[in-house]
Amino acid sequence: MEKASKRDKIEMGRLVENGEHSDKNLAEEEKHINLPVPSSGQSYGSTLSIGPEASTANLLKIDLEKKISRHTGEERESWDSRAEFLLSLIGYAVGLGNVWRFPYLTQKNGGGAFLIPYAVMLAIEGIPLFYLELAIGQRLRKGSVGCWNQVSPYLQGVGLASAAVSFNVALYYNTIMAWCIIYLVQSFQSPLPWSQCPFVQGPNSSIPDPECQRSGPTTYFWYRETLNISPSIDSHSSLNWKLVTALLAAWIIVYLCMVKGIKSSGKVVYVTATFPYLVLVIFFFRGITLHGFERGLEYLFVPEWSKLFEPEVWLDAASQIFYSFGLAFGCLIALSSYNPIRNDFAREALIVTVSDFFTSIFTACVVFSILGFKATLAYEDCLAQRENSTSLNITDGDCDFKTIISESGSGTGLAFIAFTEAINQFPIAPLWSVLFFLMLLTLGLDSMFGTLEGALTSINDMMLFPKLRKEILCGIVCLVSFLISLCFATSTGSYVFSLFDSFSANIPLLIIAFIELLAVSYIYGLQRLSDDIELMIGSRPGYFWLLCWRFLGPIAMVVIFVASLIEIFSKGVTYEVWNSIKGYTEHSPWPWWCQLLAVLLVLSSVMWIPGAAIVKYYRLIDWKEEVPAYFPEDELAEEKQFQPHISNRLEKVLFGFTE
Repeated sequence: MEKASKRDKIEMGRLVENGEHSDKNLAEEEKHINLPVPSSGQSYGSTLSIGPEASTANLLKIDLEKKISRHTGEERESWDSRAEFLLSLIGYAVGLGNVWRFPYLTQKNGGGAFLIPYAVMLAIEGIPLFYLELAIGQRLRKGSVGCWNQVSPYLQGVGLASAAVSFNVALYYNTIMAWCIIYLVQSFQSPLPWSQCPFVQGPNSSIPDPECQRSGPTTYFWYRETLNISPSIDSHSSLNWKLVTALLAAWIIVYLCMVKGIKSSGKVVYVTATFPYLVLVIFFFRGITLHGFERGLEYLFVPEWSKLFEPEVWLDAASQIFYSFGLAFGCLIALSSYNPIRNDFAREALIVTVSDFFTSIFTACVVFSILGFKATLAYEDCLAQRENSTSLNITDGDCDFKTIISESGSGTGLAFIAFTEAINQFPIAPLWSVLFFLMLLTLGLDSMFGTLEGALTSINDMMLFPKLRKEILCGIVCLVSFLISLCFATSTGSYVFSLFDSFSANIPLLIIAFIELLAVSYIYGLQRLSDDIELMIGSRPGYFWLLCWRFLGPIAMVVIFVASLIEIFSKGVTYEVWNSIKGYTEHSPWPWWCQLLAVLLVLSSVMWIPGAAIVKYYRLIDWKEEVPAYFPEDELAEEKQFQPHISNRLEKVLFGFTE
């Protein structure tokens, strides 16, 4: 068949883009520009199958901005605007971890001293890997499974492992949204239900609940009213119907927002990615007017320099980078695969990662101003009790401000216990409560978009259900996820939640990211990747990025992985159990069957990597060969007047470049 010249095809693409090419002109072009039409039923990557209705005219519409494949004539979904993609990235990266996990780790690791290792890990691990995943997704135009399978057939398991991690995280992450829904619904009351202890029938009259008096109303509401928690994970378990209902509502919300893929979630992010910032600004100005806020900020920013010499501080900083940016989940690859070919992802990577960094610091300021207020009230109350006490039960050590603020909350407790206790002190407390839990709900929602999209795009890439419409597939995934996540809606569900949170993502993410860097550096090739990036955005990545991808990143991940194993085997693994008699949590070792389940959680994602390689090597399953997505290399080279890069000696020695 006679083929059109590259100049003809480029001119034609421009005409289609500008709407200047009529159907009549298309029909005339068909006479001298003929492209082979794939046979009916031929599949192509993550797009739909070709049907007999695919016409030659369709195949002629090479629209680079809408990513139409000349292999199929089918259009891959795309973002309606660059703003949608950027807001989706910000919404995915900025999540609940910024509200409670980052402030807690800062509190735990010496205040401002934690910011130093966090900034270092951001530079050598966070930004480079974020940049890399956006580049790979935009270049190969597929989800995580399709991308790594195209890099090497033996690496398909990397994408499957990312999808497995995304699915596991989505299971328990949506439970946090269910908790937010419970608190949000309860916020439409005055007074708030966690502002005072409930009354129970005593011997002669109604008295405040003894457990609530020991723990405090906000802590009691969290552990008893919301979770109805059991004494341990070995205890008898029963369904918490309030939590079941909230969990069902959370999954319905996620489904409705994602039913049309990025066409629907791309619109929702205009609200979900911006509303949290509005609420945080309101809370910030409210927080800095509270009594004692400056003591909280002082605790945040005055560092304990000795903490910099503790390996655990650096380990926490590195792990927070993975959770905060969503690295190695496959979600960034999936989101960027819908980008236009020419999109400047390098600038977006810098915008999102730096924005996330400063958002974490700003959120910590909000949190610690409120914690300073709460701790100051407790500290002054402690001093008053000591002055009025004639016994020796209250000592100077009991009234140590640093001890009081460090016990204000941790993990999910920082949001659901400390914040609610602070909100009780606000005027018009229900209004502040509604705003706060709406913020948490939107933070969780836009993070769920990216997490679940990583799993859904991988399913589409594998063409497991080629005849199933995407909205039906999304509904099935959400329904199955809801049924599995019912294990979090029991009286022992919060302990199962802790198990998933501790083991389903941290170690698997390190392994996945490590293999990604090795695959790009030594299999795909940094020289080839640099050429691709130059074609897409017009400039090559600098030596700093290449050094991080080939050396600094992998070395840092090996050190983190080894340090994690040493910590696990030396200190063991424990979880927090609720002691209703004492009114606070205590650490208890995981039972043997939970430790076994933890290993299975890790293996459920990691084992896809060697498993898929073995299946491919021995051809145990007849997997179809990956069909590359359309990438207009020749057209872009001519458009940008691309000249082959001449490698210097440094590039050849350090990065494996050739002539």
